[in-house]
Amino acid sequence: MAKIISTLFISADGVAEIDPDWHFPYFDENMGRAVGEDYDTADVLLIGRETYDSFAGAWPGREAAGGDDAPFAKQLGDMRKVVVSRQPLEFSWRNSELIKGDLLDAVTSLKADAGIRGILIPGSISVLQQLLAAGLVDELRLLVHPVAARKGRKLFDDGDAPYHLKMTATEAFPTGVIRVIYSPIAAPAKVGYDEVKEQVPGGK
Repeated sequence: MAKIISTLFISADGVAEIDPDWHFPYFDENMGRAVGEDYDTADVLLIGRETYDSFAGAWPGREAAGGDDAPFAKQLGDMRKVVVSRQPLEFSWRNSELIKGDLLDAVTSLKADAGIRGILIPGSISVLQQLLAAGLVDELRLLVHPVAARKGRKLFDDGDAPYHLKMTATEAFPTGVIRVIYSPIAAPAKVGYDEVKEQVPGGK
């Protein structure tokens, strides 16, 4: 079964809607390596309409230009891209297709496809929020920037129940960015103050 992995640039206060003014000053070779590792986990990109428009408006031209980022641009072009959109699309970027039917049903089928190694969700906050709520996401890979953005769409929306996460890896970069990888897990058993008071400073 394919793993579904989300990769996100995010601010310290949880904003995942990227502003170049607070993102690019922290982009270095360490972040580039981390992003490359995330993309290497997958052979399918699952993206929303806005992310697709952004990617398709930039990466094909960068591949054609043959600059330093052309190999990564080619990697993106060669990957299968499944796009979530309520409106019909005319695709100009190769290997792109519109998701068929209900999002959760379609993603469940992709996840069960033996021919798919991994599914990566770059950005695409609304898509990710729906899949998190449905329990379909296997990993959150966050690159947490040392900045409080203070505005913009956040990763976690309002809901009735918290998401519990298991941290599986962390790495700190010289820029102050922290790479953290989480896996969603079941909620722990309920614990009240009486069960933890011995751990309070000075408590016995």
